[in-house]
Amino acid sequence: MEFFGVEGESEKLKAIFLPLITPSHLVPVVDIARIFAMHGVDVTIITTPANAAVFQSSIDRDASRGSSIRTHLVKLPHVPGLPEGMETINFSTSRDIASKLFEALTKTLQTQFPQLLHQFKPDFIVSDMFYTWSVEAAAELGIPRLIYVGGTYFAHCAMDSLERFEPHKKVNSDDESFLIPGLPYNLEMTRSQIPERFKTPSDFSYIMNRVKESEKRSYGSLFKSFYAFEGAYEELYRTIMGTKSWNVGPISSWVNQDASDKSSRGQGKEVEEGKGKVGWLSWLDSKQKGSVVYVCFGSMKNNFSATQITEIAHGLEDCGHDFIWVVGKIDEGQSRALVEEFEKRVEASKKGYLIWGWAPQLLILEHPAVGGVMTHCGMNTVIETVDAGLPMVTWPLFAEQFFNERLLVDVLKIAVPVGAKEWKMWGDFGNEIVEREKIAKAIDLLMGGGEECEEVRRRVKALSEEAKKAIQIGGSSYNSLKDVIQEMKSLKLEKLNPKVEEPVA
Repeated sequence: MEFFGVEGESEKLKAIFLPLITPSHLVPVVDIARIFAMHGVDVTIITTPANAAVFQSSIDRDASRGSSIRTHLVKLPHVPGLPEGMETINFSTSRDIASKLFEALTKTLQTQFPQLLHQFKPDFIVSDMFYTWSVEAAAELGIPRLIYVGGTYFAHCAMDSLERFEPHKKVNSDDESFLIPGLPYNLEMTRSQIPERFKTPSDFSYIMNRVKESEKRSYGSLFKSFYAFEGAYEELYRTIMGTKSWNVGPISSWVNQDASDKSSRGQGKEVEEGKGKVGWLSWLDSKQKGSVVYVCFGSMKNNFSATQITEIAHGLEDCGHDFIWVVGKIDEGQSRALVEEFEKRVEASKKGYLIWGWAPQLLILEHPAVGGVMTHCGMNTVIETVDAGLPMVTWPLFAEQFFNERLLVDVLKIAVPVGAKEWKMWGDFGNEIVEREKIAKAIDLLMGGGEECEEVRRRVKALSEEAKKAIQIGGSSYNSLKDVIQEMKSLKLEKLNPKVEEPVA
């Protein structure tokens, strides 16, 4: 792959990247930082020691390959009420702990940022959307701030429509469908599927308003998908926000091109195959092409109730197809006991394989035996799955995931819904239970080989080809990245050589 960059050390662009301390934001922001470094930008990523451990091996490999990239660590002060060493927020973190941790990090970064700016002298910064304070910090230094926005253009356009037109307030029940106006596609949802902040104002409503306001004051935004995936909404989003925006994905395949990168992405160290028993790779190698469904719910997988875990287990067992299920880390108790018993049965029948903890997702998705994915519709997994050319069973849970489901199922037609109807609160998966029959039926529809299934597969394969073209020379994301780097270079040169106004005669 051909790379572009700036000429000469004196003209070399310097950038600071500020990723959030939650996996779903940390990993993509680091990948984007690595992409910028691959294309000639001098990059410093600022984070805490525990979060740096997640990606440091990738940074070290990039540096050894010639990229000018490094990690700068900031140490969090001890916060009363926080366990020692806790530095990461995920969906199982309580709201109180997450709030304390985020406040501690924000205070630390804001305090140290003037010194860091003086030390690294960046020409621009790339900040996670939730670090709203960084827009003032960049303005004070007179440099552009780019904001990383999680999710899809599609979801953010839909949420803007909810804010402006409030169609959800014109229906009589949570189950009644309504049309979201102002979009290129007629999108219908129910009130039970939209985030709670649109129905009841909360602290998070205030946070998201600040995020949006800070984005409008930024130079532009960065997204991690690609034009063929949601191009019409990319253009609409620029109109809505009134700022520049660039799509630079699929980001994972741009920087994670060999096995060492793929096996350590999001974990920090390469994964060894199972010791003492058959590992996931050996198990997949024993399966026929396209016969396995991969089941993973990201960082939310540990929040299912024992009842829902039971339904998932039975649904997988009853679907008639082989599966890999990433169950995560389940504490001792009813849930763990039933999953351990389930694991014994499916190991004996050779129909299933369970991964306890983290899974090397990129390696699993590219294995020929994997033929489909059941996902919570988190955008990291969605884009990686599309890039791999695999269709999906969608099971959205929270955040913008129900909007992502509509994009996948209704607009792109590359997925089958499991039938989830209830948006979930942070740390509370509510009372909705998706029954085993729905789970088994959705998987069989995706994996069964019927005409509808084959049409879904054809569409996602075509989209996968577009994803690969996007990051090649002349591709949409390649050109977007080239454009944003060139703009940052032009702004730097203008700052170094300001125009002198001619005196009026």
